[in-house]
Amino acid sequence: MELWAMVAHESESGIVLTRQQVDEDFLGPGDVTIKVQYTSANYKDALAITKGGGVVRNYPIVPGIDIIGEVVSSSDDDFARGDQVIAHGYDIGMSHNGGFAEYARVPAEWVVQLAGLSPRDAAALGTAGFTAALSVQALLDRGFTPDDGPVLVTGATGGVGSVSVDILSKLGFEVVASTGKADADDLLSEIGANEVIGRLPEDPSAARRPLTSARWAAAVDSVGGASLAYILSAIGYGGAVAVSGLTGGADLPTTVLPFILRGVALLGIDSANVPIEKRREVWTALGKELRPQHLSTVTNSAPITEAEHVLRSMQRGTHSGRTVFGVAGEF
Repeated sequence: MELWAMVAHESESGIVLTRQQVDEDFLGPGDVTIKVQYTSANYKDALAITKGGGVVRNYPIVPGIDIIGEVVSSSDDDFARGDQVIAHGYDIGMSHNGGFAEYARVPAEWVVQLAGLSPRDAAALGTAGFTAALSVQALLDRGFTPDDGPVLVTGATGGVGSVSVDILSKLGFEVVASTGKADADDLLSEIGANEVIGRLPEDPSAARRPLTSARWAAAVDSVGGASLAYILSAIGYGGAVAVSGLTGGADLPTTVLPFILRGVALLGIDSANVPIEKRREVWTALGKELRPQHLSTVTNSAPITEAEHVLRSMQRGTHSGRTVFGVAGEF
């Protein structure tokens, strides 16, 4: 069987994403074959088509770290033909062909049965929504409640940020949304932000202080770098920051003072290698108590053939919210 896919190829001039037909064997090994209905745009997918992006070792590869669709065959008894499923994380879209194709094949231990979510809503959430849920849950697990004070969300117009704002607002938290996009106030207010502020620190040229006046009880950070260093300095006593990103850089120019004088906790959030049972629990919660209320507000749609255009906008920092790619029937 031949199928259509968007395949990333490496050339001297960079990485290009090409629409092409491939043989079924190109999909690689796995117990579960999925007819892909949707996938989505994620920062890792943008890195997969970036020269030196660091997420793909060998080309060609089918990007798409999110796979959402219908099981067409399975050698594992946990899944049957017709099941609606999502698979993401692990090696998908990096060293194992991903969701930018009509079909995908993955190990059964990477697959989550959808419950309480339509395939399109699951795609709108995707890895970004899953990461947001992990971040919010990490704060809840430390005992944070709305009575503790405002929670900061950085990169608030991005996938992780926008879903985090939505979930935290639903749970009753006062949410402060930080963004570098000047025209995002109305959107962020609509999805639950009580206050919208600019990028942090407000004055990047100012001398860095290891501690500043406490401004927030906790934070969800998808930026990292100097922004995260500033946030740590402004978290109140016993607070915590759930961090999952590095769009602002991988270096963390801070001191131990927030940790030893205010008891601040830095909570690392990894979405790629979460054990499958935990992964399935979080997806169940995303269909119930952690389900965002304004998912459609921050979600755009595009055919899979426009994937490169969307991912290039991510590289430029001009992309907002979540983009769902229709795959079935879109090649």
